[in-house]
Amino acid sequence: MENEKKLTRSSNRMIAGVCAGIAEYFGWDPTLLRIVYILDTFFTAFAGVIIYIILWIVMPGKRSSDGYEDRMNQRLH
Repeated sequence: MENEKKLTRSSNRMIAGVCAGIAEYFGWDPTLLRIVYILDTFFTAFAGVIIYIILWIVMPGKRSSDGYEDRMNQRLH
Protein backbone atom coordinates (compact mmCIF):
# COMPACT_ATOMS: atom_id res chain seq x y z
CA MET A 1 0.00 0.00 0.00
CA GLU A 2 1.40 3.38 -0.99
CA ASN A 3 1.63 6.29 1.38
CA GLU A 4 0.12 9.17 -0.58
CA LYS A 5 0.88 12.65 0.69
CA LYS A 6 -1.63 15.28 -0.32
CA LEU A 7 -1.17 19.02 -0.19
CA THR A 8 -4.00 20.35 1.96
CA ARG A 9 -4.59 23.37 4.15
CA SER A 10 -3.65 22.68 7.75
CA SER A 11 -5.72 22.93 10.90
CA ASN A 12 -2.63 24.63 12.41
CA ARG A 13 -3.68 27.94 10.93
CA MET A 14 -3.07 31.61 11.43
CA ILE A 15 -5.39 32.78 8.62
CA ALA A 16 -6.37 29.92 6.30
CA GLY A 17 -3.74 27.23 6.95
CA VAL A 18 -1.98 27.63 3.60
CA CYS A 19 1.56 28.16 4.93
CA ALA A 20 1.19 25.43 7.57
CA GLY A 21 -0.20 23.03 4.96
CA ILE A 22 2.77 23.63 2.67
CA ALA A 23 5.15 23.23 5.62
CA GLU A 24 3.53 19.94 6.67
CA TYR A 25 3.70 18.59 3.11
CA PHE A 26 7.44 19.27 2.80
CA GLY A 27 8.31 18.57 6.46
CA TRP A 28 9.32 22.16 7.23
CA ASP A 29 8.71 24.31 10.30
CA PRO A 30 5.48 26.30 9.77
CA THR A 31 6.79 29.33 11.70
CA LEU A 32 9.87 29.66 9.50
CA LEU A 33 7.77 29.34 6.35
CA ARG A 34 5.42 32.06 7.62
CA ILE A 35 8.36 34.39 8.27
CA VAL A 36 9.79 33.73 4.81
CA TYR A 37 6.35 34.32 3.30
CA ILE A 38 5.94 37.66 5.12
CA LEU A 39 9.38 38.84 4.01
CA ASP A 40 8.72 37.68 0.46
CA THR A 41 5.38 39.48 0.40
CA PHE A 42 6.93 42.68 1.69
CA PHE A 43 9.80 42.67 -0.82
CA THR A 44 7.61 41.82 -3.84
CA ALA A 45 5.22 44.76 -3.46
CA PHE A 46 2.62 42.54 -1.75
CA ALA A 47 2.29 40.07 -4.62
CA GLY A 48 2.33 37.34 -1.97
CA VAL A 49 -1.16 38.38 -0.86
CA ILE A 50 -2.56 37.49 -4.28
CA ILE A 51 -0.68 34.17 -4.29
CA TYR A 52 -1.97 33.38 -0.80
CA ILE A 53 -5.58 34.05 -1.82
CA ILE A 54 -5.20 31.85 -4.91
CA LEU A 55 -3.71 29.02 -2.83
CA TRP A 56 -6.51 29.45 -0.26
CA ILE A 57 -9.07 28.88 -3.03
CA VAL A 58 -7.19 26.04 -4.79
CA MET A 59 -5.88 23.99 -1.83
CA PRO A 60 -8.50 21.68 -0.32
CA GLY A 61 -9.03 21.69 3.43
CA LYS A 62 -7.96 18.71 5.45
CA ARG A 63 -10.86 16.31 5.88
CA SER A 64 -11.59 15.17 9.38
CA SER A 65 -11.51 11.41 9.46
CA ASP A 66 -12.89 8.92 11.94
CA GLY A 67 -10.61 6.23 10.50
CA TYR A 68 -13.38 4.49 8.54
CA GLU A 69 -11.74 5.08 5.17
CA ASP A 70 -8.38 3.76 6.43
CA ARG A 71 -9.98 0.61 7.84
CA MET A 72 -11.81 -0.07 4.57
CA ASN A 73 -8.63 0.43 2.53
CA GLN A 74 -6.77 -2.02 4.75
CA ARG A 75 -9.47 -4.65 4.23
CA LEU A 76 -9.33 -4.24 0.48
CA HIS A 77 -5.54 -4.62 0.23
